[in-house]
Amino acid sequence: YLCILCPVLVPVVGCLSSDPVPGHPRFGLLFDIDGVLVRGRMPIPAAKKAFEKLVDSRGQFVVPVVFVTNAGNCQRHTKADQLSHILGVPITEDQVIMSHSPLRMFKRFHDKCVLVSGQGPVLEIAKNVGFKNVVSIDVVRESYPLLDMVDHNRRPKLPVRWRHLPPPFDVSSGTLAVVLFGEPIRWETNLQLIIDVLLTNGDLSNPHQTQVTPHLPILACNMDLMWMAEANSPRFGHGTFLVCLENIYKKITGRDLKYDALMGKPSELTYHFAEYLIRSQAVQRQWKVPVTSLYAIGDNLMTDIYGANLYNRVLEERAARKNPKAVAKVAAATGSGAALPGAEEELDVLRESELAPPSATSCKSILVCTGVYDPSGEVPSDSSRCIKETVFHGHRDFRFDPALVEPGHIVKDVAEAVELIFEQEKFVPQ
Repeated sequence: YLCILCPVLVPVVGCLSSDPVPGHPRFGLLFDIDGVLVRGRMPIPAAKKAFEKLVDSRGQFVVPVVFVTNAGNCQRHTKADQLSHILGVPITEDQVIMSHSPLRMFKRFHDKCVLVSGQGPVLEIAKNVGFKNVVSIDVVRESYPLLDMVDHNRRPKLPVRWRHLPPPFDVSSGTLAVVLFGEPIRWETNLQLIIDVLLTNGDLSNPHQTQVTPHLPILACNMDLMWMAEANSPRFGHGTFLVCLENIYKKITGRDLKYDALMGKPSELTYHFAEYLIRSQAVQRQWKVPVTSLYAIGDNLMTDIYGANLYNRVLEERAARKNPKAVAKVAAATGSGAALPGAEEELDVLRESELAPPSATSCKSILVCTGVYDPSGEVPSDSSRCIKETVFHGHRDFRFDPALVEPGHIVKDVAEAVELIFEQEKFVPQ
């Protein structure tokens, strides 16, 4: 799985010279996809113009590039192939991070039986990131046909006598978890069955027990409330599905739904993942200077810009204090501890076992106007106003902070973004 897990890279990166070398970049680019490079299946014209500057005559990137998407309905190699076809440049899976990519880090869940929700090859995706015992919503629905009752056409045609059916998964103590990859096709079915599983502790032959606490572990990928396709206005994303699930659970039980981890942008772990891949590309290309600056290009204030600025704050805290605990302190300060992911010790374990400390000292955000962002809108600077209800589209576990949704630059499109970065870095490809 990539070179993320390759410890050999760590000392190599540490030995890189800090002296400038002509044509050797000191920066890396993190591209969002939907609304920046494509809208639905259609490429944004500026994208090809941008990549003409990023790829040389031999088809090699002149700077390290990673595509960071909150999509989760396919595997990385599939997304890389799609991008290669759309942009006309060779892109490998090692340059792609899906919203579910960090799940590989959560090894303590890999031996559990997991119920997965989403669309696309969710069983294949789950097994690819490390889960060994996976059950889909469809398997649960087929095992318990009386649970899915909204669509009259899918109800059993003949009377079904309720029986003590064997559960489709292991419900013994502590062995079941719920993994939410992305927005499903039939929201009513997934919402109903996930609530059923949570309120029965996975034993669907029993009635709901609304006082069961704590509920089963939940790991969720992709917090985007909306995303931009071919339509003139944004479309519902997985974040909207999560809003529905959270509110249904609270309406029934009176308690908040709790996540063991939230992944994808704006989670700090996703950006740390991306930074490691940037560094790995620099080592593979034998560029002789460390990558110290990241530029994150996106179209969504609440995910791309918030996430980049949050990671920049993490890097600044780390550089100032030289203290790995600073990440958890920043998470607490921004109210995003549940999404970074979970407890402070979890982050420490993940870093020590899987990732190396970042070499980057900054992550700069650039907002484009080809996607979700509406340049005619305005983000109020007075946080005492009803910002959360009227402006903040981020996940409820991320507290609104005006500084985190303020982009470093606003440009027309991705081509202008690349031009701006090259100018600021005084970079001339060799």
